[in-house]
Amino acid sequence: MSALVGPFPEGADPDAYDRLRRRVLWSLPTGLYLIGSAGELDGELRHNLMTANLVLQVATDPKLVAVAVEHEALTRRLIEAGAAFAVSVLRREDRATVRRFVKPVTELVMGPDGRPTEMAGHAVLSAPSGSPVLAWAASWIDCRLHALQPLGSHDLCIGEVVAVEGPKDGEPAEILRMEDTKMNYGG
Repeated sequence: MSALVGPFPEGADPDAYDRLRRRVLWSLPTGLYLIGSAGELDGELRHNLMTANLVLQVATDPKLVAVAVEHEALTRRLIEAGAAFAVSVLRREDRATVRRFVKPVTELVMGPDGRPTEMAGHAVLSAPSGSPVLAWAASWIDCRLHALQPLGSHDLCIGEVVAVEGPKDGEPAEILRMEDTKMNYGG
């Protein structure tokens, strides 16, 4: 359990208030996505996919997407090193997939071109930036890093959209959301 983080209203019991605050923050609707990243760390090209719940479009001109990533996460370092990231949008029925990517990927199959073809047992493609995306994702967004804003425990990685792939039938899928799983994050 993490330490209690203030501020707390005057006279409030910090433990009770923290529980209430967490429940309220957990109720905010968010999706679950996989963030792909690739970059050179310590002289080695690395790739990763990471589960994330905060992804949103933050500007229309230029088209900018923001992703919140823990400051110490491998993905955050790879986003900075590779100056790019990709977002795999998942279907609601793909809820078991996100659990495979809550820790850095160690199961990696590389193709003859040096790009990953499989991560954590799932087929992947390389977006134009070189960031991995799930081969069967409902859709994906590839972004060139525009800005990296420290926010305390997390950094906001803001990327300009440079490529997208959408649903083959043209209809957007019902996307995976936090409430579709037993996972919770935040608060």
